[in-house]
Amino acid sequence: MLAIAICEDELPPVAVWHAGACVTFEGRVRDEQGRVVALEIEHYPGMTEREIGRIADQAAERWPLSMVLVAHRVGRVEADQLIVRVQVAAQHRREAFEACAFIMDYLKTRAPFWKKEISVDGAASWVEAKQGDRDAAARWAPADGH
Repeated sequence: MLAIAICEDELPPVAVWHAGACVTFEGRVRDEQGRVVALEIEHYPGMTEREIGRIADQAAERWPLSMVLVAHRVGRVEADQLIVRVQVAAQHRREAFEACAFIMDYLKTRAPFWKKEISVDGAASWVEAKQGDRDAAARWAPADGH
């Protein structure tokens, strides 16, 4: 089972699944040492869900997963509020942990979200993908590059 939720308000509650292992990752908007008060997140409806579905399908091809939930906020999200939740269920913890990390790494680099940081002085600037995020996603690429 795959569930994708793009939310302008709060994320849906944590799902309760009965599986050998269930891993949940929740990410919050960081205030960057008091510099950032919020993120404004844009997306293309339909396109965003399709790409997240492709990422989840790739995870299910690599690991025997029984369930995947990806929920992501759009619109204005204040510092310290939840921005993303990924839940993965599998028979064994290793598969669940790895699949969750895979999905998050690819969400950070391939999902079509555009984020603008709003600073304490009201200035806004677009956020680019960080090299560390690209490096994390690259570890999942096949050795032959395909």
